[in-house]
Amino acid sequence: MANDKKMVSAITDMEKDFPQWYTDVVKKAELADYSSVKGCMIIQPYGYAIWELLKNQLDEKFKETGHENVYMPLFIPETLLQKEKDHVEGFAPEVAWVTQGGNNKLQERLVVRPTSETLFCDHYKNIIHSYRDLPKLYNQWCNVVRWEKTTRPFLRTTEFLWQEGHTAHATAEESYEETIRMLNVYADFCQDILAIPVIKGEKTEKERFAGAKNTYTIESLMHDGKALQSGTSHNFDDIFSKAFEIQYTDKDNKLQYVHQTSWGTTTRLVGAVIMVHGDNNGLVLPPKIAPVQVIVVPVNMQKEGVIEKATEITERLKKVVRVKNDFSDKSPGWKFSEYEMKGVPVRLEIGPKDIEKGQCVLVRRDNNEKIFVSLDNLEETILKLLDDVQLNIYNKALENRERRTSVAKNMDEFSNILDTNQGFIKAMWCGEKECEDKIKELTAATSRCIPFEQEELSDNCVCCGKKAKHMVIWGRAY
Repeated sequence: MANDKKMVSAITDMEKDFPQWYTDVVKKAELADYSSVKGCMIIQPYGYAIWELLKNQLDEKFKETGHENVYMPLFIPETLLQKEKDHVEGFAPEVAWVTQGGNNKLQERLVVRPTSETLFCDHYKNIIHSYRDLPKLYNQWCNVVRWEKTTRPFLRTTEFLWQEGHTAHATAEESYEETIRMLNVYADFCQDILAIPVIKGEKTEKERFAGAKNTYTIESLMHDGKALQSGTSHNFDDIFSKAFEIQYTDKDNKLQYVHQTSWGTTTRLVGAVIMVHGDNNGLVLPPKIAPVQVIVVPVNMQKEGVIEKATEITERLKKVVRVKNDFSDKSPGWKFSEYEMKGVPVRLEIGPKDIEKGQCVLVRRDNNEKIFVSLDNLEETILKLLDDVQLNIYNKALENRERRTSVAKNMDEFSNILDTNQGFIKAMWCGEKECEDKIKELTAATSRCIPFEQEELSDNCVCCGKKAKHMVIWGRAY
């Protein structure tokens, strides 16, 4: 065994410096690395494997709801982008421009797509003519570029991966139903697959997507009490179709404008998984998106029969879970720390004494519980254990959110909560942008959403004291 190996180095304590803890985990778990292009990341194999599992399962849900995948160009002509005024103004500070092709200056500037609404609209204008052509339920998986000032791997990068759904419908009712349906798909996915509890609601006008009639969101809370917008669904109604002249002939042979939606989520979900579930030993991955669900580590593997038994167990488990074994010359302690850092949900240890007893040792990543189990019915035991781990880490995340959710009835309470128990704040709001701006100016907290599940906490706005219209979830955010 190599003598020059060191144990896996410690990471920064999350309670002391959460941003540094996050960076340490991303780097040491080999999820991503910094690139030579400012603000862009290299997604390493382990990080990309998590994204693939996430992507594939979400894509399956899209297809179950009738959506088809397409691919749009990377570049958008400036004239096309200019057709929807509010949309252009909303993205203007973030767009990257292409002004030269080869040695020649372009006659028209091209935008590197920050989002693809205008491209889909231009396409829909050409393919939608009759009510028989509707609905169009399209989605694309691609990369986009937004020129961010401050970046952090997975959470906010200049280039990132995402999916964007773009649909067209005959009526306003249908586009609204689609908007809410896809929001619910995101919410169920986060809770059932990523083990992240979310709050569903509508964005205020100030926080609405540029050009949308309504924007709906799922908001999640990170371990440090900051919010993360984890997915959005936008109802465009006929705003874009009027700008792009997307019309169809209805059953009465009358021309009508289509009604559209757009919805998306990104690689920031990987960042959410890190920050919601991780601990001071590294990643804690939900089994449903763990590239390796079970790691088999032989103990005293130089002893006769140990490697053979570990190989046999691995082959058995391959039929039901994502499993890997480690026969490297690292010490067992090193391997334990390494796979703990990588968030593997279950570690299986097998040594000579275990083989004699017909058993193995299973260690849970979520709570470090060690259990001795028979090799008989091992597959069934592990599947049940993985389900329990998935549920347990969801409940931990929910408990953290509930513990960090407070009620404020005036600005003194609001500010005090952020100083003592940063998290979600439930507070009433009059609906005026001036109060929303003032709260942000005084506390750095923003409106996360107007939740669908409303509560009447008081009659008065938390900021101005005037009659309240909505209960809003507020918080500082990534």
